[in-house]
Amino acid sequence: MKPKAILFDLDGTLLPMDQNVFMKHYFGEMAKVISPLGIAPEAVAPTIWAGTKAMMKNTGGTTNDEVFWQVFTQVSGLDAAPFRPVTDAFYTNQFHRARAATGENPLAVEAVRVAREKADKVVLATNPLFPMVGQRSRMSWIGLKPEDFDLVTSYETDRFCKPNPEYFRDVCRRIGVEPGACVMIGNDETEDMAAATAAGIQTCFLITDCRIAGEAGWDGPQGTFTQMLDWLRAL
Repeated sequence: MKPKAILFDLDGTLLPMDQNVFMKHYFGEMAKVISPLGIAPEAVAPTIWAGTKAMMKNTGGTTNDEVFWQVFTQVSGLDAAPFRPVTDAFYTNQFHRARAATGENPLAVEAVRVAREKADKVVLATNPLFPMVGQRSRMSWIGLKPEDFDLVTSYETDRFCKPNPEYFRDVCRRIGVEPGACVMIGNDETEDMAAATAAGIQTCFLITDCRIAGEAGWDGPQGTFTQMLDWLRAL
């Protein structure tokens, strides 16, 4: 059956990376920008992680960005207002230095193009832990832009995160497609494969180049990015 929507993860899927290495670069660059506003450099990573963990536990009461900045204020003891425009500018500028911690993927644009041929809707189902400007910056490293997708999830618009299956159900509601008519492509056995399956997405492909293992494992369709592209063409 032809899928009505194809969902791609970004980090480790379309954009090759070791998340631990990437986060180290990311936090280092962020500290340079926000420390002058009054937060100690050594407190930057713990504070951002606290906000990130809170977003991942969000149950839909408010958007992820509101959750993040509420926790940021609580943990840092600082007013979030001066930080927001500075961090937005960071994702447009200094954030690009973290590209050094990612890999190249000349097939990313082709994968999205093929997905366009195979389905009515194509979604960038990246965990909505970054603002849209941050999503746009990371996409640009592999030649993509938000306009290439029917939906890009971000912390301004989303109220759930992976691995909560409600994240995928919410995406499906927003694009008007039942989960059973979707395909999910990702590299994380828990956040992409298990969560999407629990949401009712019956067809998933695990990218193994930057595979993140999960407790339950994954015995469904899987392979390298090149193998995934062949699989996608054959849908």
